[in-house]
Amino acid sequence: MTDSIIGNNTAQLKSIVDRAINLEDQKKEIGNDLKDLWQEAKSSGFDVAALKEIVKINREDGPKKEKRASKEAMLEVYLQALGQLSDTPLGQAAIAGISKGARR
Repeated sequence: MTDSIIGNNTAQLKSIVDRAINLEDQKKEIGNDLKDLWQEAKSSGFDVAALKEIVKINREDGPKKEKRASKEAMLEVYLQALGQLSDTPLGQAAIAGISKGARR
């Protein structure tokens, strides 16, 4: 029965299993490296959640990037319409930050 399932592809099967094991090991190492990196950032006083969000934003591609820009633009319109934040230095900085993020 084994011959009918695998045929002459035993070497290919072994290769796939070996590569999968290797990739899983690499994935574990990368996970550990990321954990160490976030711990380093935290111990340096950085906000890890904010850093992860920055990484997420920077990795976005076409449709996700456009959706985020649209959402941020609408948020700015609503905040301005409500008169929230737009007349304060903090509000101006927030609006500038949103604008910069939308241009990426």
